[in-house]
This record gives sequence, structure tokens and C-alpha cells, in this order.
Amino acid sequence: MNVGLTHEYDVQRLRSISVRVAEEAAELAEKMRNEVVAEGVVDTKSTETDVVTAADRAVERLIRDRLAELRPGDPVLGEEGGGAVDQEGLRWVVDPIDGTVNYLYGHPDYAVSIAAQFNGASLAGAVVEPRSGRVWSAADGRGADLDGRPLEVSTARRFDLSLIGTGFSYLPERRGRQAALLTELLSEIRDIRRGGAASLALCAVAAGWTDGYYEHGLSRWDWAAGSLIAAEAGARTRLPAAGSADGLGDEAILCATPGIADELTRALLERNAAAI
Repeated sequence: MNVGLTHEYDVQRLRSISVRVAEEAAELAEKMRNEVVAEGVVDTKSTETDVVTAADRAVERLIRDRLAELRPGDPVLGEEGGGAVDQEGLRWVVDPIDGTVNYLYGHPDYAVSIAAQFNGASLAGAVVEPRSGRVWSAADGRGADLDGRPLEVSTARRFDLSLIGTGFSYLPERRGRQAALLTELLSEIRDIRRGGAASLALCAVAAGWTDGYYEHGLSRWDWAAGSLIAAEAGARTRLPAAGSADGLGDEAILCATPGIADELTRALLERNAAAI
């Protein structure tokens, strides 16, 4: 739950809009997938491995158009189209296809992520998986659910028996540092999971499918909806923040069931996570 927010918005209404638009966007993404995979035509962003497809752009256009109809005048920040950088007030934060590399290869683990934020903190959001049809959603102070079923994080208390999710940067130098940290961390935990879509990794913590998750270098659209879903399911979340003094680094996100959150934080700090 976000603390200290002062707003006049109906968070359940915002949640409903997030779900409705994300479901429409997911349908378009899945419809275009075979064409994208068959043609294999993509552009790149930060590196040659960081791809964007015509579907990413088409899905974001649909989301922007639908939000303009349902919430006229609300600013939107999207991965492909940019937009509202000012965090003051209400804005929508959109990742049209989270897990584009998975999408390009025909792998099912990708999602549409939409969140409504107020002053930079998430009020409501939805993550929809086009292939499975699963719908994850949450509203500030109202809990989180998967296809209408309430979500709750795992009851894990032993770090050495925990299953931890993570992800990797598209920048080779950072990826190498992330791999080195992970190599050491593996000796302390049960195992690691890396699915390739941050929104779904956060939702996995919310469902108790993993016990924790961490990553460095995510953008706001990667975590805006998923982090709220995890928090509303009972996870302790630490979001990227400029000037952070906790030793994890400005670009770190950490999300875990309370029973192992301190141990995961300790393990990252001991391995100089801020230098990632």
C-alpha cells in the first residue's frame, strides 16, 4: 500500500480501466505475433539485443487511443512513445509488450502492463498475459488478484530455501556484473528464475510462485503495475529512487515476501549491489 498519497481518484475505477485497456491491447499483441515472428523485422534501441517490433508500437497506439477516450486529458508515459515525464499529478505508465525478445521468438512469457500513478506512486494497475489470458490487477489499499482470485505472497522464512527471480540488462558491461553477483548469490539460495519480463516476475512474487525478485536498470514502465500488484499481495518492495542511500543503488528494485526480504537485501549489499 502506498503511504502518504493525497488524491481524489477512485482507485477501483482506475483499476477497472487498466484491466479493460490491457485486455484489448493483449488481444492485438497476440493477433500480431505470428506476423512479427514470421517476418522477423525489428528495430533496436539501446543495443542490438534490445529490440522493438511493429507490434510494440501498434499496441501502444491502441492503449493511448483508448485511454484518451476513457480518461481524456490524462498524460501518458509509454516505453515506445515517451510522453509525460513530470511525475506530479495523475499519469498513466505503459509498457505495450514487456518481454519483447520473448515475443519475437514466439515464447509465451510476455505481457501488457498499464498503471495509473499519482505523484510517481502507483494507484492502480494491470498486467495481462496475451497467450494465457491471465489478468493480474491491483488498486492501492484494495488488494491484488489474479483472474479475480486474491493474491498473497509466500510464507517463506528460510533464505537458503528461497526461489529468487532476477533479470539482466541489455548493456554488456552491466550484464557481466549482474552475472558475477548472481554466481555468488546462487550458493545461498534454493535456485534462480529468469523469465525475461519484469512485470511477470513481480507478479510471480505476488502469487507466491517465487519468494523474491531483484534487478538493476529497469524503467518505470517495467515495474509500475507489477510492483503494486506485489505490494498489495503483501510483498516488501523497494523501488528505484534517485539519490538512494540504502546501498542498493539508484536503479535497484527489490521485491520479496517479508520473511526473506532482509536476507535478500543483506546478500545484495554484501556483493556491492550499488556498483551494478
